[in-house]
Amino acid sequence: MPEKLDTRMLDPDTPDDVEVTDAPREPVKDPALGIEVPVNREGTPLNRLVTIGDSLTHGFQSGAIFNTDISWPMIIAHEMGWAKHFRYPTYYGFGGLPLNLEFLIRELEDGFGDRARFWELPLALFRARQFMDRVEDHWERGPGASVPRIAGINHNLSVYGWDLRDALETTADTLKGWIEQPTDAYFKQIVENASERAGLRVLKSAQDENENYLTPFQAAARLGEQGTHEKPGEGDGIETLIVLLGANNALPSILALEVAWSDDGYDDLETKQQFTVWRPTHFQAELDLVVEEIKNIKARHVILGTVPHVTVAPIARGVGSKIRNGSRYYPYYTRPWIPDSDFDAMNDPHITGPQARAIDSAIDQYNHAITEAVRAAREDENDPRDWYLFDVAGLLDRLAARRYIEDPQARPDWWRKYELPPELEALSPQPDSRFFVSGPDGREKGGLFSLDGVHPTTIGYGIMAQEVIQIMQQARVPFYLGDGQTTRTGPVRVDFGRLIARDTLISNPPRSITSDLALIGWLDEVLDGIIGRLLL
Repeated sequence: MPEKLDTRMLDPDTPDDVEVTDAPREPVKDPALGIEVPVNREGTPLNRLVTIGDSLTHGFQSGAIFNTDISWPMIIAHEMGWAKHFRYPTYYGFGGLPLNLEFLIRELEDGFGDRARFWELPLALFRARQFMDRVEDHWERGPGASVPRIAGINHNLSVYGWDLRDALETTADTLKGWIEQPTDAYFKQIVENASERAGLRVLKSAQDENENYLTPFQAAARLGEQGTHEKPGEGDGIETLIVLLGANNALPSILALEVAWSDDGYDDLETKQQFTVWRPTHFQAELDLVVEEIKNIKARHVILGTVPHVTVAPIARGVGSKIRNGSRYYPYYTRPWIPDSDFDAMNDPHITGPQARAIDSAIDQYNHAITEAVRAAREDENDPRDWYLFDVAGLLDRLAARRYIEDPQARPDWWRKYELPPELEALSPQPDSRFFVSGPDGREKGGLFSLDGVHPTTIGYGIMAQEVIQIMQQARVPFYLGDGQTTRTGPVRVDFGRLIARDTLISNPPRSITSDLALIGWLDEVLDGIIGRLLL
């Protein structure tokens, strides 16, 4: 039964255009929305896969952009037999940008072992800052400060931290203008302008014939103009274009644990920094511009993704018991390392249950707008692209441990637990969406989210890749073996055995992230709220 909406669960600061609801949005089961469209399949596009997105598509995890060779787009390219052609940015050195929490924790374990509470030793903080200093030097003044030259525009055109406006307007020239002279500050040892530095590696090669720098959408349009192998410069230059944007139009509210609704200036690159969640009307206006940009791109298939409910991410933990039986919400949401017994609503960072409901309701409206954009495109006889919906929100809801899996009374009628691939089901314990915990005997909880509590582990990205592959197969996109020529038949399954071996949090977890998350909490405290700052 739908949860009854109690007027006491309404936040008075919620804007009028947010339709606060008593039930979660039901996911879309058919990516084609039941609408058949004719598809021109003439020729083989030169660019088989192009992605535009934010941190989820860039490949961010555990506080850093690092393993871009196993981002979910690259996992798909591998299964397509196109991995050697797929161009993506790289971030070698010290675990990537801005600070890899897994690398930092392993550095501490190397120095002090995995014995209980080693981080309380005075030398632990000194060693942590030494490591951070080396990371900062590498990316601000060392080899990492130079952006490598690549031939051709990247196929993964995603940048962590970006929202809709960033992707619409930002170029490499914009990013270079924002990078300031680094200061080498001792107490603020996060790489300065880390997102801009990461973005330069994505977009520096994105130029037109006059060497003007391009936005991600303009860069994708250039790839679309390259045409097919049979007729270069003619036809669809991109076989599948995937756009997953919008999470950062709501995620800052959870990262900062502060709700600041968008207002005038939401569409200005600088002014918008003060907002943490977009009003639905503002999101719709930005989405309309994104859709128009997509329509300028010669892509055979377009997959547009919904926005996940950011309150499901374990970086914000519900305090105590839910507001009432059958509710999705807790009275407060705070950091997962603050135990219920210590939580103080007067002093600890938090958002309230009513605020969480309002954020989720706004995201439901975002996702209704995204769905309707796909529907309108599939119904438009003048649009030659074959559009599909990837319901990321629905996927995450079906994996939500504390919200639904552990609380049957809160489950809506449509809810069904997501069936993990057999290789993941065989893991003990089975991976879930709780904050990652591991001890001397290995992983104890979590496994789908990395150590920043927001971004997936490698196996989590594998689940995303599998869902997208199913949509691509519905669109009759061909998949090949590693030779790029031998057609794969039947359902294409992601090689999760390969991903488990690459996922060090699963195959070789740190030994010191105990169930009270004291180490993570200590790092956040002594390093000046570092976890939230890494992601904002």
